[in-house]
Amino acid sequence: MAVRKPPKSPRRAGRGKAGDRSSARADIWLYGLHAAGAVIANPRRELKRLVIAEGAGAAAKTVADAATLGARRPPLERLNRAALARLLPRGAIHQGLAVLARALAPPDWDAIAEGCGDEAVVVVLDRVTDPRNVGAILRSAAAFGAAAVILPGRHAPPESGALAKAAAGALESVPVIRAANLARALDRLAEAGFWRLGLDAEAKPSLAEARADGRIALVLGGEGSGLRRLTRAHCDALVRVPVAAAVESLNVSNAAAVALYELRRADHER
Repeated sequence: MAVRKPPKSPRRAGRGKAGDRSSARADIWLYGLHAAGAVIANPRRELKRLVIAEGAGAAAKTVADAATLGARRPPLERLNRAALARLLPRGAIHQGLAVLARALAPPDWDAIAEGCGDEAVVVVLDRVTDPRNVGAILRSAAAFGAAAVILPGRHAPPESGALAKAAAGALESVPVIRAANLARALDRLAEAGFWRLGLDAEAKPSLAEARADGRIALVLGGEGSGLRRLTRAHCDALVRVPVAAAVESLNVSNAAAVALYELRRADHER
């Protein structure tokens, strides 16, 4: 069973922006080798502090040394592990390295919509609230070449160390758009030529059976609750990821990874 093809893609996303650009940019602690290393390597980040733990391993020292050689040159501080831990959320696994950086500037949706190709994929998350799930989805989005991840302005985790650590550097490479109104953002995706596919365990066709092509917006619901009624109404089709009968459903981040792989595989076979 194939869904109908999406409309031809206009190069503008329609009136207004899909993202909410009003929120202030805070300073946040980002930690762990992959997350901190990616932040340091990202020229769009404003770095405030760089902290390495006394006795940190060679990998942490290599990342810290690379930062001090850059043009931005954040001050390098050496603290004992207890002092470093006090700067971070309880239980943060920092691997001996942390960076205080300004939150990323909101990306421009029109530029993304115009710049991505005719086979582009974006991921839309409907109230996925666990920062580790959002981070894991960002990591999969980077791995499978998604153009952006769209979150609602509310009922979604803010940029944080936990999210960045789960993303393993992908927060620096995948644009994250905060939509003030998710239904309106889905409408603007349609205006930009995206075919909106909602993942639903109860849907009849599988994602592979849908054989959708062109620009795809992959829409996933929150942990436990799934897609909300209004979000479903703004999808062009509902599809499922087939799983064994013994398993009720996949975690949202696992479902995203499987679905993104399937879309990439199908694209390569065409």
